[in-house]
Amino acid sequence: MPLLKPFSILARVFIFSLLAFALAACSPKPNFKNVDITGSTAFGKDFSLLDPDGKTKTLADFKGKAVVMFFGYTQCPDICPTTLTEMQQVMTLLGPQSDKVQVLFVTVDPDRDTAEILRQYVPAFDSRFLGLRPADQAELEKVAKDFKIYYKKVPGSSPGSYTMDHTAGSYAFDPEGHLRLYIKHAQGPETLAQDLKELLK
Repeated sequence: MPLLKPFSILARVFIFSLLAFALAACSPKPNFKNVDITGSTAFGKDFSLLDPDGKTKTLADFKGKAVVMFFGYTQCPDICPTTLTEMQQVMTLLGPQSDKVQVLFVTVDPDRDTAEILRQYVPAFDSRFLGLRPADQAELEKVAKDFKIYYKKVPGSSPGSYTMDHTAGSYAFDPEGHLRLYIKHAQGPETLAQDLKELLK
C-alpha cells in the first residue's frame, strides 16, 4: 500500500474539519427562554425518592421523556398550585408531545405530605403528574442540597398549621437525562412549552 503524502494527509484533515463544522452548523444551540444550565456541575444530576406506592424512583425511570421537577408542598397557598396549574396548561399546549413529558412534584413537607395525600393532590392537576417524597429527613436534606433548593418551616398559630418557605423555580431534564434548564416561576405556559419543545427535538 503506497504511503500517503503529507499534503494528502493535510487535505483529508482539512476536509474532515469542514464536515464537522458543517454538522455543527446544522445543529444550532437551542434558543431557550429559561436559564440554560446545560453542562453545569453545580446542580444535582439524579435523585432517589419514593412514589405514592413506596417504590424508589430515580431519573433513569423516566428516560425518553423530558422531566420537569418542582419542589413544594400540598398545603402551599399560592406558588405550588399556581405552578401545577401552569404545568397543566403547558401539557395542553404541547398536545401529543405532552406524553413525552413527565412532571414531578417533590414535597419539602414529608411530615404532612403522606403518600396518600400526594396520590390524591398531584394527579388532580393532570393524571400524568407524579408526587414524590423523601424517605426521611436526611434524604430531603440531600436532594435539597444537590439541587440547591431552599426550604424552611415557618411556625403557625398551632404546631400543625406551619407553612414552608421554599424555592419557587423548577428544573428540566432532556429525554437523555441531562439537566438542561432552571425554570423561573410564573413565566406563563407558552414560554415553558416552547422550551420543552426544544428539549424534545
